[in-house]
Amino acid sequence: MSNVDELEIDKFSQLAHKWWDKDSEFKPLHEINPLRLDFIDRHASIAGKKVLDVGCGGGILAESMALQGAQVTGIDLAKKSLKVAQLHSLESGVPIDYRCVPVEELAAEMPASFDVVTCMEMLEHVPDPQSVVRACAALAKPGGWVFFSTLNRNAKAYLLAVVGAEYVLNMLPRGTHEYARFIKPSELGRMTRHAGLELHTLSGMAYNPLTRIYSLNDDTAVNYLMATRLPAA
Repeated sequence: MSNVDELEIDKFSQLAHKWWDKDSEFKPLHEINPLRLDFIDRHASIAGKKVLDVGCGGGILAESMALQGAQVTGIDLAKKSLKVAQLHSLESGVPIDYRCVPVEELAAEMPASFDVVTCMEMLEHVPDPQSVVRACAALAKPGGWVFFSTLNRNAKAYLLAVVGAEYVLNMLPRGTHEYARFIKPSELGRMTRHAGLELHTLSGMAYNPLTRIYSLNDDTAVNYLMATRLPAA
């Protein structure tokens, strides 16, 4: 598939061994994961549901959803990250079906197969986010939930998510994000509508550098989460 940036894959592959180190470059993902999980579960009640995590990386969100009682499949194109996810799944005893497959290919193979599809912190790393959104919608069952999270594109997001997080606070490796690929909520909203999804909830996510606590709020200026749903048949 053409919708992949090999430099992005390589970037995360080089850090793959650190996915489950909570004091590593992936510390922010570990810290926001309870918020992401709660946001997803409050809307979709994932226990007993078939869930697909697109761009699962080392499996942080995938494992937490499985522990919540979901039947989880995780997909990613970074093979080293998937190996880490598979190893951690074996060590923790949390069963997850991990596959190295493009989301567009899986959508052609398994349309309308999942109650819940999650695509978190992934859209800003691919050349064609609309293609990913369309595939996520195709993978959801009628009435199924599809969740996205990404970064807004404006001066505040650049200062906080790039300059602040990567160069001042050193929360993320330098070069983690490319500002031009950030996506405004209005743009993601348009992508989801074109894919046949209905917007349900838009929520901002804030970080307080003094308390080092993340929280959900109404400010979508930097990080935001979007809950959408495919109309029931």
